[in-house]
Amino acid sequence: MSFVITTIEDSIGTILLNHVQKRNALSQPLIADILEAFGTFRQQNVRVIILRAPEGATVWSAGHDVSELPQGHRDPLGWDDPLRRLIREVENCPAPIIAMIEGSVWGGACEVAFACDLVIAADDATFAITPAKLGVPYNLSGLLTFMSTISLHIVKEMAFTGSPMKAERAERLGIVNRIVSRKELQQHTYEIARQIVRNSPLSIAVMKEELNLLANAHDLSPLTFERIQALRREVYNSQDYQEGIRAFLEKRPPTFTGK
Repeated sequence: MSFVITTIEDSIGTILLNHVQKRNALSQPLIADILEAFGTFRQQNVRVIILRAPEGATVWSAGHDVSELPQGHRDPLGWDDPLRRLIREVENCPAPIIAMIEGSVWGGACEVAFACDLVIAADDATFAITPAKLGVPYNLSGLLTFMSTISLHIVKEMAFTGSPMKAERAERLGIVNRIVSRKELQQHTYEIARQIVRNSPLSIAVMKEELNLLANAHDLSPLTFERIQALRREVYNSQDYQEGIRAFLEKRPPTFTGK
């Protein structure tokens, strides 16, 4: 079973997330299918990629598949985690990627959407950064993805509260490029894609890489990196981390103690 549906038309490739039973959670099989689609699109010289959910979706993606997270004593979001591989592919893909958002976007799916080059959202879309609700420590590169898109105070608000942000505010803060009604979302998104296709793909690919390099040009000393890794180990070795994962799997509110 494929967890995505792909199409190519007029040099525009579409990846439709198609695992509605799990609210398009970013599981290893679903991410593997997305990565395979990216590879196919490169071979076919696709000029723009649109990442979307089925029309009328209430959840664009529920984020990282929590059932795949380790129970504890191991970094839950290490370098080889499928989500990390997906983010790197989104950033390194020479073709611009447009996140076409309808419904709610949770946790790691927010990072995927924000890593895309453009975000076009329905007016009732929402975005929530939710690791604190699970007791999960978000990794450094993921936080940098958020900081490349959102101001520090807003990243902190979203990460600390876990509360959803409405599309209208996200557009006002520059997180979303444009918001339109659900009825107009597909037409509007594909019109932007067609505008991009009419321009030089080489010029766009070079500018995309330049902008990503500049956005990620953060100096980090070895001492600071080691400190951050030590802080993360405190979390994923904690009782709170294990409680957050258990509570999610048992479908109950977690009880965090700070230990």
